[in-house]
Amino acid sequence: MANGLFVLLLLCTFCFFNKLADPSAKPTALFDGRTFRGWEGDTTSTWRVRAGALVGGSLTKTVEHNDFLCTTRPYANFVLTLHWKLVGTGFVNGGVQLRSQRLTSPAYEMTGYQADLGKGYWGSLYDESRRNKTLVQVDSSLTKRILRVNDWNEYKIRCEGPRIRLWLNGQPTVDYVETDPAIPQSGLIGLQIHGGGKAEASYKDIVLEELP
Repeated sequence: MANGLFVLLLLCTFCFFNKLADPSAKPTALFDGRTFRGWEGDTTSTWRVRAGALVGGSLTKTVEHNDFLCTTRPYANFVLTLHWKLVGTGFVNGGVQLRSQRLTSPAYEMTGYQADLGKGYWGSLYDESRRNKTLVQVDSSLTKRILRVNDWNEYKIRCEGPRIRLWLNGQPTVDYVETDPAIPQSGLIGLQIHGGGKAEASYKDIVLEELP
């Protein structure tokens, strides 16, 4: 009995110190709900913090061009969950960039995978400013059934090696495996407000768990 308790104690101690040595073993909030800490972008006119959310765009004037708020460090393999809301008139669109990079010309653009948002794009995977096409299109009958229009919705995004999976409000919408070895499997996470409409894209409860 004593030997059994000793082994159990040893295993518990090992697990405890293993978690200390691997801080990525638990989910981490990427947004503190109050500040832009850990994020960079146009925080003077395009992006703001409001009611615990990161909000981009405007409902009173047309958003002139795409704009992105992005993390200050890259991520490779991870599970990302967040809530988003998209409202407005005209062309209303946004998205969540994955394994992406900032461009230099123009500097407000990003290139990489995007978990897309907007009519005709809900739950889809787009390749922003690179191949410029939808990689996986979602059936509109599914999004019509699960989408909460002009309200908060949830994205769950899992990037693991060449495989990218998306869930919209708990329903799987994308299971994509990249076949081009030249496409980076690491990069920044970004939040988009698309140009062309009087629109706001809001994002909150942004939590990431890094994977091995």
